[in-house]
Amino acid sequence: MGKVVACPYKRPDAVYSLICFPWAGSGASHFAQWGSLFSSATEVSSVCLPERESHEEEPFAKDMTDVVNEITSVLLKKLQEKNICIFCFGSHVSFAVALHLKEKYGLEPIHLFLSAAPTLNVSFRLDSPVLHQSDLCPLLEITGGTPSEVLQNEDSKKHLLNVLREDSRVLRTCFEMADGNIPFSCDITCFNGSEDQQAHDLEAWHDLTSGDTSFYKLPGDHFYLLEPSNEILLIKHITRHIENAGL
Repeated sequence: MGKVVACPYKRPDAVYSLICFPWAGSGASHFAQWGSLFSSATEVSSVCLPERESHEEEPFAKDMTDVVNEITSVLLKKLQEKNICIFCFGSHVSFAVALHLKEKYGLEPIHLFLSAAPTLNVSFRLDSPVLHQSDLCPLLEITGGTPSEVLQNEDSKKHLLNVLREDSRVLRTCFEMADGNIPFSCDITCFNGSEDQQAHDLEAWHDLTSGDTSFYKLPGDHFYLLEPSNEILLIKHITRHIENAGL
């Protein structure tokens, strides 16, 4: 499991399984450490896509179907035994995995937490172009969150841009939702930074669940959650929601 999903704080008796999906271009390490911040009732797993961290030697995925199948095959047994919760920074991979779990295995999250996440029909569409380095460099500057030592090292920067470009190619293979389809019944909570310069049509998530949808702005930019105070608030909020959902 270690290559695809990191779970350094294993809790086999946990009631809830929180699956975290990192932002584009990054690996599992940041959210894997969340496992130490939750109570014994919650086990945290963090997804790592190919060509980064523990998964660095693996080739990039061909498309979203490959990504979904690999993640599902690793997590399925665990998710069949616990209440599923999903937190994602960015929405597409987590949404595709959640939809696959529901359609094929009848498993639905008890809560879906989204961070700075536009809906599927807002950002990457089937006919959208794959991003190139000339597009990605300004994007890195706008969103922030990339350590200065990475941007100043040409090899590290080149690798990051390559990973981001491949991520944009995979996201381009996302399917579009059929009109009128409401795939989920769970509650959805959307978080966003108050100073985020990227446009996110968060309200569109209303259309993808029959459950409640709530929205919160925390101080900061696109990577507001890297602020320790914001991270503490997020974890408290997630804990309260998943424990209430399990009642």
